[in-house]
Amino acid sequence: MSSPFCVLTIAGSDSGGGAGIQVDQRTIRAIGGHALTAVTAVTAQDTRHVAAWEPVSEKLIRAQIESALHGFPVSAIKTGLLPGAGAVRAVARSLKRVPTVPLVVDPVLASSSGARFLSPSGIRSLKTHLLPLASLVTPNWPEAATLSGLPVRTHAQAARAGVRIAAECGRPVLVKGGHAPDGALRDCLVFPGDEPIWFESPRIATANTHGTGCVLSAAIAAWLGRGAALHEAVRLARSFLNRALTRGRGVKWVGRGTAYFGRR
Repeated sequence: MSSPFCVLTIAGSDSGGGAGIQVDQRTIRAIGGHALTAVTAVTAQDTRHVAAWEPVSEKLIRAQIESALHGFPVSAIKTGLLPGAGAVRAVARSLKRVPTVPLVVDPVLASSSGARFLSPSGIRSLKTHLLPLASLVTPNWPEAATLSGLPVRTHAQAARAGVRIAAECGRPVLVKGGHAPDGALRDCLVFPGDEPIWFESPRIATANTHGTGCVLSAAIAAWLGRGAALHEAVRLARSFLNRALTRGRGVKWVGRGTAYFGRR
């Protein structure tokens, strides 16, 4: 029996299990990989809000990453919540050791309920130190607006923001369209200097949306770890998320939110 490929996720822990490290692990396993983890923050949250959170020390974040890189044949890496400028720099220093390993950076700047994880100095550190190392950056509309300094309220504006971010960091950018108000789900892939490439699918009517950004970025990393080219990894990851939302089951919380929990 062949060994599974290894994907390292560097992200926060979600006590509700619907996002962050927990859903990254499930996604990587579902695509056939072995999930390695480096926990960057511990959160107390349900699907509706973050009640409290605390960062993991930069020293411990680096130790987790170094142990994973030293002890396992890591085929791909994904980052999510990084709690501050120091943590961003610590992660970047560790990942510079493995420049040939595909890296998906999901720039988690804040929770959907408004909890801020990165200050302005942390965002500057992200743009300076980590985004230039990425194989792909995966902001949603609010994150793309913050990273680009441009308004993002339409698909055309999302594309312009993606073009600017790709030009500034020199890396491909996938601007996720989940925040769009219309019925279609359109994601915009931008390679530096090229025209945007659009992926479109019908929007699925479901309340199980908590953690979908984590699922998508982890799935892209997993498919890159399996050897797929970037464009194909994005296509396969979107298909994976579509199936998960269509076939998945929700778990009801006292807070009345729901999150994707797995296939029936």
